[in-house]
Amino acid sequence: MKDKQTDIIKLIENLESKNFGFYFFTLDTKGNPVASIANIYEHVKVLTKLGYNAFILHEKNDYHGVGEWLDESYAKLPHISIEGQNLNLSTSDFIVIPEIFSNVMDQVKGFPCKKIVLSQSYHYILELLGLGKRWDTDYGFKDVITTSEEQAEYVKELFPLVKTKVIPVSVPDYFKPTDKIKKPIISIVTREQNDALRIVKSFYLQNPIFKWVTFRELRGLSKEQFAKTLGESCLAVWVDDIAGFGTFPVEAMECETPVIGKIPNIVPEWMKVQDDGDGSEIMLKDNGIWTNNVLSIPSLISKFMQTWVEDSVSEVLIKGIEDSKGQYTTEKQEKIIKDVYEAYVLDRRTELESVLEKDLKEA
Repeated sequence: MKDKQTDIIKLIENLESKNFGFYFFTLDTKGNPVASIANIYEHVKVLTKLGYNAFILHEKNDYHGVGEWLDESYAKLPHISIEGQNLNLSTSDFIVIPEIFSNVMDQVKGFPCKKIVLSQSYHYILELLGLGKRWDTDYGFKDVITTSEEQAEYVKELFPLVKTKVIPVSVPDYFKPTDKIKKPIISIVTREQNDALRIVKSFYLQNPIFKWVTFRELRGLSKEQFAKTLGESCLAVWVDDIAGFGTFPVEAMECETPVIGKIPNIVPEWMKVQDDGDGSEIMLKDNGIWTNNVLSIPSLISKFMQTWVEDSVSEVLIKGIEDSKGQYTTEKQEKIIKDVYEAYVLDRRTELESVLEKDLKEA
């Protein structure tokens, strides 16, 4: 009994002195830019800055990394490979696993560490999850971090007993408007590449007068080149039905580049007017040109380009974009990351102190 008490005291001391680890399981994108992976790196970077031992945990030794599309400070963050070694996590450690990897959750369910799901896309929650399986009761993942209140509500519908916390994404300050005149460039980002091709081909077929307009698909660019191109563009087009947060339109707004977008399945909070209604009808903000019909996008582009050429873009749209800027800064995200993870550490310490107190009473 005394040895057990000594072990618990040591674990509590580890939590108090930050002598423990946060391990973030991360997919190898083989050098391809992925917003959700960038966000994981942001969490690790902030926690490292706060003095915690935070690690990118990956499966193979030949992990490609993010050095080709994020700056050097992210590539230099601590990385640990699972391959060829036994991952030994203690009760004072934390492991954070993306929602899609329920198979990994199953593999670590016996670990004594604190287990957290990072759910950035509701669409992938059920992808590898066995029929009738639950994160909490089957794998021991009772806490979930997600990027929006809407996703948090969906998670609660699936797993009523889990506790959710929301950490929105952030937009780096290099997403900003060009200091020159915008170019006749339309930046386009779609979940499926074929959607972009259909929109572009339809637009040119329907509007041969606009053959001088250039479309640029931003897939595959480094983050800073992505921001530069978006800042120079006169218009952005976005189609992503299963978006969990919708980072691209928010980035475009910071660049003062109007967005024409397909309304996703879960309407993000930055797109909705918050009111006191009964929720039966969702009111959308005027911070973009939103549609339920992807087939209407080419004609919406045409109408916008006519106003842009005539320098008569809607003042309502311009004001809506301006009002939406500055909501998701890195400073705001850092503060939320700090508060959320500090709360997890405090909760873990409280749990251990309760166990210690019970043991002392029974001794």
